[in-house]
Amino acid sequence: MIYFDNSATTKILPEVLSTYDAVSQKIWGNPSSLHKFGENAWNLQEQARQQIAKLLGVKPSEIVFTSGGSEGDNWVIKGTAMAKHRFGKHIITTSVEHAAVKNAMAQLKDLGFEITYLPVDKEGRINPADVKAAIRPDTILVSIMAVNNEIGTIQPIKAVGEILKDYPNIHFMVDAVQAIGKGIDDAVFSDRVDFATFSGHKFHAPRGTGFIYFKSGRKLEPLIAGGGQERTLRSGTENTPGNVALAKAIRLVKENEQTAVKREQAIKERIYDHLSQFDHVKLISGRNDGFASHILCFAIVGVRGETIVHAFEDQDIYISTTSACSSKKHSEAGTLAAMKIPENVATSAVRISLGDQNTLAEADQFNKVFDELYAGFKKIIE
Repeated sequence: MIYFDNSATTKILPEVLSTYDAVSQKIWGNPSSLHKFGENAWNLQEQARQQIAKLLGVKPSEIVFTSGGSEGDNWVIKGTAMAKHRFGKHIITTSVEHAAVKNAMAQLKDLGFEITYLPVDKEGRINPADVKAAIRPDTILVSIMAVNNEIGTIQPIKAVGEILKDYPNIHFMVDAVQAIGKGIDDAVFSDRVDFATFSGHKFHAPRGTGFIYFKSGRKLEPLIAGGGQERTLRSGTENTPGNVALAKAIRLVKENEQTAVKREQAIKERIYDHLSQFDHVKLISGRNDGFASHILCFAIVGVRGETIVHAFEDQDIYISTTSACSSKKHSEAGTLAAMKIPENVATSAVRISLGDQNTLAEADQFNKVFDELYAGFKKIIE
């Protein structure tokens, strides 16, 4: 089997699963309990928080555990709206965000907030100048993803941050779900970023785990009220084994980051260069530094994306149509529509997303299978 769908989810690492199991079996007390059993769970979880903070170069108090990217995105967006609505109801985001951001924005629009959606260029990238032009006296939040989950575009987070230094009262959020272990921490954690959201299952941690970077001095209203866990910011009995396993996964990914990024880039380039030889193939992702190393989106124009996915699946190779969160809806990808990609290309688009466990040998096998499938598709197209 060749698994090229790592942006949808990753396989939990054996070492991470072992940690999860050990904590579940041995330290299963409630961290909020006053007795020693609860204190042991609390201390272990705080060690995990400290480890994550150290690896990312932030303060332990700036790490808040969540259930994943969707919760994190919703919390920052809606929590900002609840905390700052008295000062304004204008929010700036992009036209290429993940559904967790787009749909949260849509809910706020129904509540009277005004959302500005920034356009993108032919590579799916915003112009920082458009951010500055969109800022108003009543702007309370700017939300921009670090890496696009459909085509891999890296957004100019640092440049936007420089602009927002002149507007210290505006919250700046980055959806960093596709950014862990991809060698771009310097961009995600620029000085001006206030919040960044992360999801554990994107980097070999258990599903249902995640965290947000929550800059000191900033304020969000909690979405989940209850027993006051996570310093009253996110109530609910803590997922201690999940959080500890999450920290283990980040450590393992960061230890191997430089090697993994180089290998992913080499795999991507080998497939990219091979696909570029075919007349009916449209390469949508770029292979330059403006794109993440692990995502390659392309289309065999004239063949529907789901047909391509299932053809590769029959050969035990697993890819996807654009985002896993929308691929079953048979709709044109939001990012590709925003890029003004023609509909006949967008409906043929598929995504390869690599992980740190993929190899060049798998790339060669993919190219071989592609040749065989393309020959059959070409007969249909022509």
